[in-house]
Amino acid sequence: MASTSLVPSILVSYCSPAPDFRDSGNFKGFCRRISVSSRRGFRVHAESTIQEKELRRCSQFLERSSSFSKDTTLSSSEWKSVPDIWRSSVEKYGDRVAVVDPYHEPPSTFTYKQLEQEILDFVEGLRVVGVKADEKISLFADNSCRWLVADQGIMATGAVNVVRGSRSSVEELLQIYCHSESVALVVDNPEFYNRIAETFLKKAPLRFVILLWGDKSSLVTSGRKTPVYSYNDIKNLGHERRAKFGARSSDAGKYEYESIDPDDIATIMYTSGTTGNPKGVMLTHQNLLHQIKNLSEFVPAKAGERFLSMLPSWHAYERACEYFIFTCGVEQKYTSVRFLKDDLKRYRPHYLISVPLVYETLYSGIQKQISSSSAIRKFLALTLIRISLAYMEMRRVYEGMCLTKEQKPPMYIVSMVDFLWARVVAFVLWPFHMLAEKLVHKKIRSSIGISKAGVSGGGSLPMHVDKFFEAIGVNVQNGYGLTETSPVVSARRLSCNVLGSVGNPIKDTEFKIVDHETGSVLPPGSKGIVKVRGPPVMKGYYKNPLATKQVIDDDGWLNTGDMGWIAPRHSTGRSRSCGGVIVLEGRAKDTIVLSTGENVEPLEIEEAAMRSSLIQQIVVIGQDQRRLGAIVIPNKEAAEGAATSQISPVDPQVNRLSKETLTSMVYEELRKWTSECSFQVGPVLIVDEPFTIDNGFMTPTMKIRRDKVVDQYKEEIDRLYK
Repeated sequence: MASTSLVPSILVSYCSPAPDFRDSGNFKGFCRRISVSSRRGFRVHAESTIQEKELRRCSQFLERSSSFSKDTTLSSSEWKSVPDIWRSSVEKYGDRVAVVDPYHEPPSTFTYKQLEQEILDFVEGLRVVGVKADEKISLFADNSCRWLVADQGIMATGAVNVVRGSRSSVEELLQIYCHSESVALVVDNPEFYNRIAETFLKKAPLRFVILLWGDKSSLVTSGRKTPVYSYNDIKNLGHERRAKFGARSSDAGKYEYESIDPDDIATIMYTSGTTGNPKGVMLTHQNLLHQIKNLSEFVPAKAGERFLSMLPSWHAYERACEYFIFTCGVEQKYTSVRFLKDDLKRYRPHYLISVPLVYETLYSGIQKQISSSSAIRKFLALTLIRISLAYMEMRRVYEGMCLTKEQKPPMYIVSMVDFLWARVVAFVLWPFHMLAEKLVHKKIRSSIGISKAGVSGGGSLPMHVDKFFEAIGVNVQNGYGLTETSPVVSARRLSCNVLGSVGNPIKDTEFKIVDHETGSVLPPGSKGIVKVRGPPVMKGYYKNPLATKQVIDDDGWLNTGDMGWIAPRHSTGRSRSCGGVIVLEGRAKDTIVLSTGENVEPLEIEEAAMRSSLIQQIVVIGQDQRRLGAIVIPNKEAAEGAATSQISPVDPQVNRLSKETLTSMVYEELRKWTSECSFQVGPVLIVDEPFTIDNGFMTPTMKIRRDKVVDQYKEEIDRLYK
């Protein structure tokens, strides 16, 4: 017998053997509580010891799935956390295929029901090895079905996942792990683990490591005391625990449950960092749920449609889109840059979600294929494509889809003349456009494989690429967002696909354009700093309140750092359907200020230059100089082909072009393709090493790190301007 005297209070909790999830309201605890306050001279005698309950945070609907009645349908308005989406998807699409992962060993295919069970087993397995709510777990891996299971499993425990890809440097990964205060690590495969093991085992506090793919026998063991679990180890531990709960074991009564709050942090995503050190962006469940619930207005995905996933799953853009499409019952196939071309033809996806570089690569491949054709075929294809480009230009005019900064609409009579002229020209060109459709465009679309639309985000889509895909009948929907905005804040709809823009704001999200110096709000058509406010905006930067305050003001407006303008609303004229769309014109911090005081946006020049087949990559430079210059990675194969196919001082017997000749050819190409830009490029620096993710000159989302490129070639740039 135990005896307690004069204690401040006693809290007694008791529970049914298994948690009851039938109450769909807020269930901050299923256990009833009795609190007894003591008084002087009062005694409480207990016949047995009361066992303290272990508090568990969980996904309210995911883990009550077994208690759902069959005729109950869960609506999206009831979701409180991201993992809640799986219960709804299983109810609607249970036996449909959710994911196909053919390039990992073993290859995997899961239906929605099977995928939900994988997640549930993984959740419970994480709890078995000691994962608690609010703890940080680093997930360093690339896109795969097991990444998705690990991501959702960590979230469903109430823990926070800290994500990054396996191609990042060891130093960057260690910085992220330590800064985020992670307690454990989930890694992609043995090769990746072995690359980081020595550094992490010495410098990072590791409670355990989980290996998503591969065999533990391939891991280095020298100096390792940290336990390592395979994916199947965690899954099996969870499955066994769940089986005990199902058998009404006494273990089930040890726990008290509370639901994940929508404002709880779901993930910390470190920015790619085109400049400076990465910052940890805290995104809540509510941030991500806003994306999941509203992306359908831009991508009307339907059950059974196919999506191809090739971007890193940990990137905000791919991640939010994946969550969304799984609520629509689609089938997602994982691929990579290596297999993309073949998978587009073999899998023929309805949608491809990717970055502008992928569409540029597809464009370049098509151009190369046309150029390698016979002279007659090449002439016919290029002529018909030009006609289609002209036809689509006229069509945009009479449909009112041409952008303008002019705040005043044109006079009615001018609008009517413009409309009629565009109609007449389009009518004349239409038969030739139809001929192009039959002889050229249909074949190109078949080789690309995208049947509905390509969705582009994560960077600027060059206008010539945008126009080309429109002309051949491939819908490309450009969107805009940042990691700090979960990420999508605007996108082009199929019904209002205004070229050159990033479309209309997502639901409940506001935009404003402010003056770079004064901060005053600018009228439509005026260029300034883009600011956004609404549900997608992050909670803040992890452990960095100063940086948070610098980008989010007291009224909740996030300074994106991007330059842009909002299209004025016109009731007549060629811009009548464009009102309110967002147009971006580069990053404020990318602006080059010449010694003459002129401000130059390099993106316009770079996009124009990239139309040349001789230029593989380019970075425009010139800060504090009198004129612009450029660092260029040439396409040497194309340059040698151009040199030998025309009368040239280059000896056709010479296999390699001299650097002087190559520089001259590139300079001529720059003059040709940037002639319509506001500024021209002067001196050119030719370099051999391409900008890649592996050498640190590109972010994981394939954007060039300008500061690192300029730092790397500082001495050469100085000599260039002497």
